[in-house]
Amino acid sequence: MKTLKIKNVAQLVTCDDKDRILKDVDIYIEDNVIKAIGHCSDIRADEVIDASHMLCYPGLINTHHHLYQQFSRNLPQVQNLELFDWLKALYEIWKNLDTDVVRLSSLTGMGELMKHGCTTCFDHHYVFPAGAGDLIGAQLEAAKELGIRMQCSRGSMDLSVKDGGLPPDSVVQTVDEIMKDSMKLIETYHDASFGSMQQIALAPCSPFSVSADLLRESARLARQYGVRLHTHLCETKDEENYMLEREGLRPLAFMETLDWVGSDVWYAHGIHFNEEELKLLAQTGTGVCHCPVSNMKLASGIARIPEMLALGVPVGLGVDGSASNDGSSLMEEMRIAYLLHRLNSSKAAPSGYDILKIATRGSARLLGRDDIGSLEVGKCADLFLIDERRLELVGSCYDAGSVLATVGVRGPVDCTIVNGRVVVRDGKLVGIDEEETARAAQARCDRYLA
Repeated sequence: MKTLKIKNVAQLVTCDDKDRILKDVDIYIEDNVIKAIGHCSDIRADEVIDASHMLCYPGLINTHHHLYQQFSRNLPQVQNLELFDWLKALYEIWKNLDTDVVRLSSLTGMGELMKHGCTTCFDHHYVFPAGAGDLIGAQLEAAKELGIRMQCSRGSMDLSVKDGGLPPDSVVQTVDEIMKDSMKLIETYHDASFGSMQQIALAPCSPFSVSADLLRESARLARQYGVRLHTHLCETKDEENYMLEREGLRPLAFMETLDWVGSDVWYAHGIHFNEEELKLLAQTGTGVCHCPVSNMKLASGIARIPEMLALGVPVGLGVDGSASNDGSSLMEEMRIAYLLHRLNSSKAAPSGYDILKIATRGSARLLGRDDIGSLEVGKCADLFLIDERRLELVGSCYDAGSVLATVGVRGPVDCTIVNGRVVVRDGKLVGIDEEETARAAQARCDRYLA
């Protein structure tokens, strides 16, 4: 049994049911579980971390990413495009993915997340070129090296350009091929146990790149195996118009006909829901992952997060793909989410602490997990520490619950712990050589883009 004690935590933001912020306390961890929070001076541990000047938070949980896009960031030819044209341009690059590109892009993308306090990453991977190899296995290998908790998706597309979709023929598959591989990946990799480090979700790309049959069969298979469902929805007005023209239905109404609502479903973006649709999401417990940076970069719009929260819609936070965010920091996403809704909704906007809870408890709910998302006895030891004596935090830590979203934190956190294991120490990744990984990733990126 491995034990860890974090002693004398200056301020511990629990994000528990009582929204407690505890001062000058210890956290005692056995293996991957928090066993005690309080004064534990009489308990010995294998490792002790002095957190006398530290702010401590539950690990942030990223509920929407496309890690493979790490190698197609900041490309000048797509800088000012909106979603449909942006996708069509980038598919010409993404169709060349292989396991090496996916592994290295996952290492760099998730490494950045971890350095900014993220302890769990959900990745929506839906580009599977013929002969590319086990891309999900490559992602999970990267996650294991880093020590991050990961939920992968078996994404999918079956409508190419010739069928009225957006992707090229080389990255779409038949429904039968997708279902067969989905079953194989669930049976090989999905772990539903407490404290699981790897899980699988089924995640067809979007209504404008998949058929009704694929959505229907994915829902059936997911519920057969007890895994979750995810897709993009209501991201742009173009999508809405496309669905009205093709199906005669708004996107959510179309998804409802295919059994794609419920507490095991969450959508990325959800910008263009109307009031009745927001009520349906709340009534069915269907979740939304908010991706403000990507939504702004692609000029997609502003999600109605204040109304969602007021109605009780489950809401989490995500960075979205590296090519529509140009970074992988959920910490930055929190501050931008706070400022965006203050600008757009004034007094109705979520507070800084509300945003923190969206990125922790809210995100855990989207992933169907009750073992992470808050710091409580009996939960997994996923957390991060920030030294409150930093120059950029002087005078700002009187409200520790809000400071991450209102003031923000520049640069890496001091320590990130996942499953009771230190994975970032003094702002550096523990599991990999950062400099060597960066060199290898850049060299592979150069060849990939060429």
